[in-house]
Amino acid sequence: MKQMLKRKRIIVVSGYSGAGKTVAMGILEDMGYTVMDQIPYELFEDVLNLILSNDDPRFDFVALSTESLYMKKLIHRLSNSEADVRVLFLEADEDVLLSRYKATRRTHPFLLRNLASSLVEAISVEIEMLSPLKEQASVINTTQLSNQDLTQRLQSLYGVDALPTFSISFVSFGFKHGIPKDADCVFDVRFIKNPYWEESLRKLSGNDQAVVDYVLNQAAAKEYLDHLTSFLRYSFPLYIQEGKNHFTVAIGCTGGRHRSVTFVNVLERIFSKEYKVYKKHKDLRE
Repeated sequence: MKQMLKRKRIIVVSGYSGAGKTVAMGILEDMGYTVMDQIPYELFEDVLNLILSNDDPRFDFVALSTESLYMKKLIHRLSNSEADVRVLFLEADEDVLLSRYKATRRTHPFLLRNLASSLVEAISVEIEMLSPLKEQASVINTTQLSNQDLTQRLQSLYGVDALPTFSISFVSFGFKHGIPKDADCVFDVRFIKNPYWEESLRKLSGNDQAVVDYVLNQAAAKEYLDHLTSFLRYSFPLYIQEGKNHFTVAIGCTGGRHRSVTFVNVLERIFSKEYKVYKKHKDLRE
């Protein structure tokens, strides 16, 4: 085998059918990766030898995928190579996978292979088969993600224009709407007095200075923010040491409009001085 001039990066795009693998492959291609989708098992060695032994710059950054039945074998084969191999695992809630298939009228691969007798069974069997792969992967739940959100996550994890950097997403949300699926940690600020009950503030949000002043002028809010900032500043370097590239901090209040938005905006300003930071207000409707 011809010796590599540089260490190649290979992203294995895995996960459940209907969770967005095709979309992710398209995003990675736009990011500069050479994309090879649905590689037949019989061609694994030929394709991998082409990538690993070739000094063509087109193969410096590659995204690969194969059908679910052979995903474990592909990852195992790559684990014995000299490449920088990273596994991306895309998942979504079962009811969302079901609705996506019904909307597109596509046939699930496990039905085509007679591995299941119904769409519900096919989804369940694939989830059971692939779930162990999540232990060695960067997991993204696409249940609530737009294509723009997914693009942002993939750029933060696999951008080719620089060495991998640690990035943070601060997300505000309302508990009555549900906790973000991809949150690494969740903090509850519902103990803070709610601006909603002030008539003059009800239609405003944490993006408005009047709400910010109302929230942060409370002694409990100030103290909590100080403790939370100290905790996160202590924790992030530890996650970096463990090899984590991206971390999502979710801040929740009742409706996701006032208190959580205020906290996320403040945290974004604080930590953007130290890290690459993204901000999202999940349940804020202006």
